[in-house]
Amino acid sequence: MSGEYPLSDVLERMYENQLALEAALMELTLHAEKQGLNEVGENVRGALFAIGENAGHIKQGFAKLRSNGL
Repeated sequence: MSGEYPLSDVLERMYENQLALEAALMELTLHAEKQGLNEVGENVRGALFAIGENAGHIKQGFAKLRSNGL
């Protein structure tokens, strides 16, 4: 079907969304910390660390799919 997107394109868009959400969360974290909500900031930074750790794996995965024509 001509309207279908390759799996690698879908995953790349999901990865781009992940990066955008990561940036937005960081902005909110900085704002929360300025308001004295340091515990909230620490919790969000922990989640952001996991996002960052997984980002490389996701990027490598969709690059591999793309090279296989998926």
